[in-house]
Parts: sequence; C-alpha cells; structure tokens
Amino acid sequence: MTDTTGIAALRTRLESHLGGAARAWLDQATAEAGAAATASRAPGQGLSAEGDVPTWELRFAEAGRRCGPDHADAARVLLLHTAAADPETLTRVYAQGTAAERRAVLHSLPHLVPGPEALPLVEDALRANDTRLVAAAVGPYAAEHLSPHDWRHAVLKCLFTGVPVEAVTDLARRAHGDAELARMLGDYANERTAAGRPVPGDLHRVLALTAPTAPSPGEE
Repeated sequence: MTDTTGIAALRTRLESHLGGAARAWLDQATAEAGAAATASRAPGQGLSAEGDVPTWELRFAEAGRRCGPDHADAARVLLLHTAAADPETLTRVYAQGTAAERRAVLHSLPHLVPGPEALPLVEDALRANDTRLVAAAVGPYAAEHLSPHDWRHAVLKCLFTGVPVEAVTDLARRAHGDAELARMLGDYANERTAAGRPVPGDLHRVLALTAPTAPSPGEE
C-alpha cells in the first residue's frame, strides 16, 4: 500500500518544523532509506559499519535525538515509508524498538500494509499499559483489520487505561448497532458501580453509539 499524497504532506509539515541541521539529517536518512528500497545491490550494501543493520534503521532509532521528541514519530513514519518496509521488517523494527519506536511502526501500518499481516503488532500493543502505545494501536489499521471480537476488547482497553475514545478510528461506524459491545460495556459499568468506582464518561458515549437507532456515520 502506498499513500504518496499523505506521505508528501507529512514530509512538508515535518520540514516546516525542523531546523537546518535536522532537515539535513532527514534528507540523508530518507536518501539512505530510499536506496534500501529501490537499489538492486550486492549483499551487504547499505549496511551500517557494524555490518548487520541497514543504515536507515540506525537513523530510525536516532530520530528522537535528531528531530526532537515532538517530531520523531513523523520522521520515523517517513523513513519506514521511504524504505518500503514490509511486514517482516516492521515486525523486526517493532520488536527491537523502544516504546516510541514501536508507536511509529503502528502509525506507519495504514501506509505500508494493505492486509492483516501486521495485526500481531497491534495485538501486542493492546496488551501494553503504555497509553500512547494503546492509542496508536487503535488507529486506521485496527479499524480496518481487527476482528469484531478483538476490536471490542480494544475499545474496552481504552476505557480501562484512560485512553480517550477519540483515539479509536471509525468508532461510530464500527460501534453502530453492535449489541455485543453494548453488553460488554454494560457489564463493565455494572462492575464499576458495584465496586463503588466511577464509570468513565467515555463509556456512556460509546454505549450510545451502539444503539441501532443511533445515526450512522455521515448522518446528522
């Protein structure tokens, strides 16, 4: 899957926020990633001095230091896209990465993986307690590919961990008329009430979306 328009816009926004040194670093890093994606090279070409890690993957890891934490996600998504990272590469980068690096891999999935091959990464992130990782996991890729059962549990995970349900892509569409999700939400609300604990306000919002008579996405 390619999203050249979205990625071009991402790069434009990113460059508008970076200083000269960071922009120069980004140019070099994306050139290395592009070479890795397009060159028909001999084994070993494009590897780091250590000899076993593609140079662009080292740039991926250092993006936070080079671009700053506020722009590292965008830089990393851009590098993954430019490198045309396949599911195997994404899985390796995710497994070896920090939480911030894993978050960028999750953000890149809608641009790079057209099918469900990368769902294990989403499922892994949803088992974490890092709220930023959970929020990244419930983005467009999950909205398209998670099974109804797993998607319902992802919504509940957001409620458990305090991730705002605004992070859940296509929430209204997928929740619409979902009686099983309504049952799960009701059970969770009852458990909280019985334990003398407050029910998250977002729960009522999602519960309203499950009603068969709730407006469908796009309707007023």
